[in-house]
Amino acid sequence: MTAVRYWAVLPAAGVGARMRADRPKQYLPLAGRTVIEHSLDRLLDHPAIAGGVVALAADDPYWPDLGYAPAKPLWTAPGGQERADSVLNALQVLARHAGADDWVLVHDAARPCLRRDDLDRLLAQGAAHAVGALLAVPACDTLKRADALGQVAQTLDRDGLWHAQTPQMFRLHALREALQGALQAGAKITDEASAMEWAGQAPLLVEGHADNLKITRAEDLALAAFYLA
Repeated sequence: MTAVRYWAVLPAAGVGARMRADRPKQYLPLAGRTVIEHSLDRLLDHPAIAGGVVALAADDPYWPDLGYAPAKPLWTAPGGQERADSVLNALQVLARHAGADDWVLVHDAARPCLRRDDLDRLLAQGAAHAVGALLAVPACDTLKRADALGQVAQTLDRDGLWHAQTPQMFRLHALREALQGALQAGAKITDEASAMEWAGQAPLLVEGHADNLKITRAEDLALAAFYLA
């Protein structure tokens, strides 16, 4: 019987318009490397991860120049119009090399500060769960719902609310089926967990740390550099 393996998938086809930079945010310099190299290292350096797939935009001129060459297999897949399309394309590539019950950890290309102990905890708790799991942190700020004019319409009860992070960890076949079904149904899929939820599953929330930030705005880059230092 073949042992279950763990694989990394990074959707990296976005342009990061909110950064207002001269290149996609995953290729911005950070602590002597690029953001995506740090994000990939956080997963591929873990002994449990067998390899991975990066989904890239068709006209991506930056990836070939990186010369990123990990010791583990790393394949590329064509990026899609939305994140879910990119992840699904990456899963199609991964299916040629991985088993249906292998675990896939989908991680944001612009999330370079993942802690090893958070990843260890996700792997352990996710593998013990029937569906899978995702890193997240409980909401600690007061949350407001706005109306059409940008005014406060409602203060939300933050009890039980979490900020979803990545990696998000699911079985290859189950995640691929969930993404395909949700996309065909026109469902709003913002992350892999929401696809699994659409399929009637309830992933486990594994508490991580707030410093596992996703670089979205210019100030996030300086904060990530601080955390890495």
